[in-house]
Amino acid sequence: MAVLPIATGPASAQIGLPGLGLPDTGQVLDPLDRTLGRIERDTSRIARDLLRDRERTLFRFLRQNSEFVEVDRTGQPARRGELLLMDLTPEAARVLEQQGFALLAQEDIAGLGFIVSRLAVPARMSLAEAQGVVAALAPSATVAPDNIHFQSGTNAGPLAAQASVQARTASTATRVPVGMIDGAPSARIGEFAMRGFARGAPAPSDHGTSIAHLLMQTGVRDIRVADVYGTDPAGGGALAIARGLGWLVEDGSRVVTISLVGPRNPVVERAIGAARSRGAVVVAAVGNDGPAAPPAYPASYEGVVAVTGVDGRKRALIEAGRALHLDYSAPGADLSGRNVRGSRVRLRGTSYATPLVAARIAAAMERGANWRIALDAEAEDLGEPGHDEVFGRGLICGGCGKS
Repeated sequence: MAVLPIATGPASAQIGLPGLGLPDTGQVLDPLDRTLGRIERDTSRIARDLLRDRERTLFRFLRQNSEFVEVDRTGQPARRGELLLMDLTPEAARVLEQQGFALLAQEDIAGLGFIVSRLAVPARMSLAEAQGVVAALAPSATVAPDNIHFQSGTNAGPLAAQASVQARTASTATRVPVGMIDGAPSARIGEFAMRGFARGAPAPSDHGTSIAHLLMQTGVRDIRVADVYGTDPAGGGALAIARGLGWLVEDGSRVVTISLVGPRNPVVERAIGAARSRGAVVVAAVGNDGPAAPPAYPASYEGVVAVTGVDGRKRALIEAGRALHLDYSAPGADLSGRNVRGSRVRLRGTSYATPLVAARIAAAMERGANWRIALDAEAEDLGEPGHDEVFGRGLICGGCGKS
């Protein structure tokens, strides 16, 4: 709530002077207090509504995809009947197999230098129960579900021609390779280097098409796409993200934009740490589940550039989620993009702010600049002076979205 400076002492009871007709303090402050109180109540109600919407969405997803997805021991959705292990010793693997856990595969995550073992859970056992059992049988291993990550933005329908706005095309093309982890973009908007990391991938998606379109419109010319969804009902899993990130880094992507949100997952966390150690900058959205939702990942992992969104009037998106840290804000509403048919659509969500920041980081790299110094110099300070929890270090690409 805003704090107004008020004089202390006897005079503070009244700000009017005889004959001047100025109002009493109460006449000014009481309506202001009521207005601010109403705003706080409305904001709290919206946050609760967003959280309930999140819970209902997860429930529907689980019900509709129960053959492929179940919850882990924290209640988060993950691939049914399968666990991921890192640092699994041969001795622990033998113990697990003796207890009915089948070792499906051991995969070296190309480009990132670590191995993930896929373990099938016995049919009689839930995923949540299996997590505890495996952790006890293989105490030296890191055990993780293959958690599902969801796209954090919406294509809100077609735009009328007269209402169309789009991200400003950069005057200088950026040829620094930028990778995106998402669904695949449509060939209707361009040709991309792509690889699939899920069943049926690469498969064009509206969300992936809009992300790629925004990168193109902000000057990025070398876009590489890791499709982690395809047609897989359990697409967007932790292992797919790790695989996709490894390929992008190995293929030369210096910036990777991820407009997905999920729970904290050791496999994704290690993958991002390995990518950063190889010089890649990872940029991620804080999600759209509101400020009452749990911290968003991968945005909350150490060293990830966490991005939130603002609307065309530079107001924070009411649905913006949160991360354990916040770096920048960028336009996340009053934007347009393309869908898989090539039609122009309205975009809203922190998903769409994220590639704009990634593009500006790539542009700074193109100039040979320190990208953090360059972005901080560009950032428009909004909200409280300096870094704050609503806008981060400031607004990037503020002109994007203006026709």
